[in-house]
Amino acid sequence: MPLVIAYTAFALIAIAANVLGQEASLLLYRGPGELYLSLPVGTAVGLLVKYVLDHRYIFRAQTIPLKAHGRQFSAYAATGILTTGLFWGSEILFELVFATREARYAGAVLGLGIGYALKYRLDKRYVFSQVGAS
Repeated sequence: MPLVIAYTAFALIAIAANVLGQEASLLLYRGPGELYLSLPVGTAVGLLVKYVLDHRYIFRAQTIPLKAHGRQFSAYAATGILTTGLFWGSEILFELVFATREARYAGAVLGLGIGYALKYRLDKRYVFSQVGAS
């Protein structure tokens, strides 16, 4: 399978995991600040799913000791700070402008899509540069 198709498919899986994580959070808590609580929950779920898929299938990283995994995951999470800002900003903007759950998630998908395109480049250069990904 071509890399761009695999990466896109895994991004869609991570987006779905993110949205489902947010929905799970909203099922558990409804009240003041619910959106701002659900955002980090969804982000954490999506981040873990995407890391596992990228590590194994996109960058074809070899099995490494747990300590090295921790460093690599930390670098992976760090490259996600900027992309998370794009995603959260887009989702919050759509929520403020349109005030519907559907619009909010449309903003999330838009922000995540742009963020993942940027994140691939950052991860290839700074996280998985030793693995020789294409």
